[in-house]
Amino acid sequence: MKYIKKIAAGLVIGFLICMFYLFDTFYLIENNMRDRLINFSENQEVDYRIKILAIDDQSLNEIGSWPWPRDVIASLAAQLAQSGAAAVWTDVLYVESGSNPNEDRFWESITKQYPNVYHSAYFSFPPRQKSIDQFKPERLHWPIFSVPKQQAGHINVIPDNDNKIRQVILGIEDPTAGMIPAISVRLSNLLLPDNQLISWKNGHWYSGNQPIVTGHMNNVYFQYSSEPQLREQDAVNAFEIYSIKDVMNGTIPTSYFANSVVLIGPYSVGLGDQYFTPVSNKIPMFGVEIHANIIQSILNNYIYTVASPVLGSGIILLLSILSYALVSWVRARWSIFIVFLLTIVYSGLLLYIFHSFHVLLPYIYVVLVFLITYIASVVVQYVQEQREKKRVTGIFGRYVSKRVVDEILSNHDEIKVGGVRREVTLMFVDIRGFTPLSESMEPEEVVEILNEYLDLGARSIFSYEGTVDKFMGDGIMAFFGAPVEQKDHAKRAARAALAMKKEGQRMAERLREKYGKTVAFGIGIHSGPAVIGNIGSNDRLEYTAIGDTVNLAARLESNAKPEQILVSQAAYEFLQDDFKFTPLDPLKVKGKSEKVQVYQLEGEL
Repeated sequence: MKYIKKIAAGLVIGFLICMFYLFDTFYLIENNMRDRLINFSENQEVDYRIKILAIDDQSLNEIGSWPWPRDVIASLAAQLAQSGAAAVWTDVLYVESGSNPNEDRFWESITKQYPNVYHSAYFSFPPRQKSIDQFKPERLHWPIFSVPKQQAGHINVIPDNDNKIRQVILGIEDPTAGMIPAISVRLSNLLLPDNQLISWKNGHWYSGNQPIVTGHMNNVYFQYSSEPQLREQDAVNAFEIYSIKDVMNGTIPTSYFANSVVLIGPYSVGLGDQYFTPVSNKIPMFGVEIHANIIQSILNNYIYTVASPVLGSGIILLLSILSYALVSWVRARWSIFIVFLLTIVYSGLLLYIFHSFHVLLPYIYVVLVFLITYIASVVVQYVQEQREKKRVTGIFGRYVSKRVVDEILSNHDEIKVGGVRREVTLMFVDIRGFTPLSESMEPEEVVEILNEYLDLGARSIFSYEGTVDKFMGDGIMAFFGAPVEQKDHAKRAARAALAMKKEGQRMAERLREKYGKTVAFGIGIHSGPAVIGNIGSNDRLEYTAIGDTVNLAARLESNAKPEQILVSQAAYEFLQDDFKFTPLDPLKVKGKSEKVQVYQLEGEL
């Protein structure tokens, strides 16, 4: 049953975190963690064959405002292709007819003449998909002029919840045109060795013969190799970016781009094509440079996917049960180390899975599982300890004073054999006349009356914060002044004895009326030093008092008559100023060579 409760508690925590996970509640923190993991290395070296021609402000000032006549970029693309560029791609959508049909026809002729010239396609999607697992485009926007399928790629990217670009869709399937790869996939394949080409086969994406794990949208995460930059910056390991005007006017010869993948795209704030990225929170990056980073990431085989919701939820539920079982297995003070160890182990596992299988497991949500299971375990243990303490106090308090219970429970160390020497007052109580009474009664009645008298004695002792050491048949042994030190221990004992005598008289009247016989307390009180503590063996201990003071108090009780409270000389010296006494003749008691002076306690002054 205990293990079932732990499993149930772990599942409850797991289901709670799964709700946060499935709704991506803490996406800002989770995305930040992924960014640090994926883009962990600064100044990633970029492939020199990836070059960007920027349609920048200088080019717009020299050539004219946007949009330019379509044959301007078409002519440049032809020159670059003819000069040996591995590919020329324009990050401009030509999905509608231009103002001059001849320009579109010219673009079409250039595309047919040079198979290394590539164009952009774009998919539009409905505002809502039917299900989270479905990914159906609404329409494919293809170039208005005739472009072979293998010379175009889609330019769709996926902004995350924080509106940053971290993912690329490797391909989108059109009902008519079939699978349309991302333009970055098209261009990467021109630079990759044959055994690492990205391809779509049998409903899956492959890098060579190795399957690529993707999301349900064929999406993967990629790594950024550069930060957003201005063309004039000479950043280390940044992509080579040139103003398109410098190539058009011959300042930079087209032969410089031989064997390179040339990306032509907007690089002006006025043209709008800018997006925020995880490598910069303040400066957006132009779209053409994002595509350059995607190509570089594919070349480096730095593409990753996030674990599926089913896998992620399974991990969270499993670790919830495991972590709760572990942290509740040890005391709260040690469970924080288990949480720390679990976090370290899981972090190592996450890194291994990330580098070996290119899969990103949930992290923040798992750490949250560890923290919540730790907090829940601490709270549960505290509640259980308080409940157990209350239960022990209630049970144990029937045997000894609550002060004894509190001292034992407050002692975090193991209870050991031994004691301390204290100045205390011992009290012994016996029920006089109980044996003759019990002979004329049924056993059940005997027990009932005995319990009533012993309860009266214990209550009287506890009311003055004394400690009931033990019940001895129809007698009681108690002491005052321990375990909590009491300077007025003798007065407390005297008042408890007087309360016991007074209440005992009322009980005696009831017995006389019912049975024709009665009983009364005989009490002995003595003050002096005694050893108080845990006496016995390591397996069986008894909290009690040992010493001659105990023996003398017991002897006084044995000589006390019904309703008589005998007090020793030592106790009398503590009490004489506050209580009335009747001196009695000295008593000869067992174990003493000389008689001892005793007094009969009558009441308070």
